[in-house]
This record gives sequence, C-alpha cells and structure tokens, in this order.
Amino acid sequence: MAGKKDYVNSLVSGNREQIESHIKEILKLIGEDVEREGLIETPARVTRMYEEIFAGYSVDPREVLGVVFDENHEELVIVKDIVYYSQCEHHMAPFFGKVHIGYLPSGKIVGLSKLARLVEAVSRRLQVQERITSQIANVLEEELSPQGVIVVVEGEHLCMCARGVKKPGSKTITTATRGIYKEDAALRAEFMQLIK
Repeated sequence: MAGKKDYVNSLVSGNREQIESHIKEILKLIGEDVEREGLIETPARVTRMYEEIFAGYSVDPREVLGVVFDENHEELVIVKDIVYYSQCEHHMAPFFGKVHIGYLPSGKIVGLSKLARLVEAVSRRLQVQERITSQIANVLEEELSPQGVIVVVEGEHLCMCARGVKKPGSKTITTATRGIYKEDAALRAEFMQLIK
C-alpha cells in the first residue's frame, strides 16, 4: 500500500507550512517562547506526527481488506488484542486500547492481518470509540457477508484520565454485533469467554 503513504505525505506536505505556522501560533498563545532551543523544531515535529496519527483519512477502510477468499469455513474466526491508538474528536487527546474481532464466515474469509489493518484505518483519525466499534463491524458485514460479526473495543481516554474528572485507569468498553450475534446471547457469551 505504498499509495497510502504517498497520499498522506502529499496531503500533509501540501499544507506543511500552514500546519507548522498554526502550531507555532498555538505555542505563542499558550505563553511559550517559540525561539527557545526545545521548541524551534516542534512545529515540524508535530506536522510529521500528524502524518502518522491521522493516516486513516487517506484510506478507505473497505479497501484495506484486500482480497476476500472463497473458503468453505463456517466456524468462528477471532483476532483479539489488536492494539490501537486514536485521537478523541472532542479534545484531540489520545485514547488507546485493544480491539477484539470475531466473525462467523459464510463462504468468505479475509487474511488475518487485514483485520489489524482495518483497525488502523478507522482509528487513525479524529474519532469516538463508539464509531470505531461500529465502523469495524459494518465493514466486515458489508464486505464478507458473514453469518455474524462481533466487535469489542476497550479504551483508555486521556481526555478523562489527564483532565476533567481525572480518573486514570478507567476503561471504556464498547460492542457492536451484527447478524447472528445480534440475536443469539449464547454466541455472544461464547465470544466474550474466548477473548478473556
């Protein structure tokens, strides 16, 4: 996916001077001396960081699944503990955690690493955890037409830990169910047991 990186780089590079200028202005507005040694290169460093943490804007989550394989497998597929990092759209503060994905195929499967790529595509942008959870489930349902999909996302939000109520260590858990997982409590319970 060399095209993805090129697109992100051109997207940010095309606006590099503006982004750096705005970061410099923010530093001044909070009372910093932008000419001191530790801050001289900060606007450029922040711009490069934005290329990485907002790379999801350049990717269509459906395309990262790549080739869908015809396979006569109709038993549960789980990839758990996929680490993600995102940015809260309300405060632009980081949040991070793990994603657990399960699906019951109905004749189509996808490469396991593609599930991690899907997580990256939806999390590397300004987000809310609830949307990440739903977007992953929706893409899998639309692209694989499985019997069912279940997604569980755990997150620790710095907008809640480092500011506001200041409750470090608190975790948010969100779920999305599609197909048979929406209807069958026993299947949901089985999945939850398997990801423990």
